[in-house]
Amino acid sequence: MALFSQRRMIRLINWYAPYFFSGIRMVHQSSDGLTYRVQLRQRFYNRNLFGTHFGGSLYSMCDPWFVFILLAGLGKGYIVWDKAATIKFRKPGKGTVTAEFSLTPNQIAEVKAQADAGQKDFTFHTTVVNADGETVAEVEKLVYVRPKGKKKG
Repeated sequence: MALFSQRRMIRLINWYAPYFFSGIRMVHQSSDGLTYRVQLRQRFYNRNLFGTHFGGSLYSMCDPWFVFILLAGLGKGYIVWDKAATIKFRKPGKGTVTAEFSLTPNQIAEVKAQADAGQKDFTFHTTVVNADGETVAEVEKLVYVRPKGKKKG
């Protein structure tokens, strides 16, 4: 059973101060918790000196989602942490930009099997796109996963 309803989860995340004051909004969460869509609308307070999206806001909009997906997919028996990230800016971002984060049940099962076998680091990718579908940034996330109760070793 989910800790929060889908509607309440979206509301809580959208009111989270770092997202709210950056203009970042979660606009979709799948019922199984394995897909999220996040948008950043350009405003006067999230522009850089060149009139495009501030790079820190582009990164922030991509921060926790793969962890949320893995927590939903793996369940309470696993420790899941963001470990590292890389963002490559490909084009100046203007207007509303969108990023989608998604893993399939098969990908979750693969992570589970590999984590159970001792692998701890998993890499996931997404892109930030503008309204025309052009890539603004490419993001790589490194996520730490291990079963609870197993030694860190």
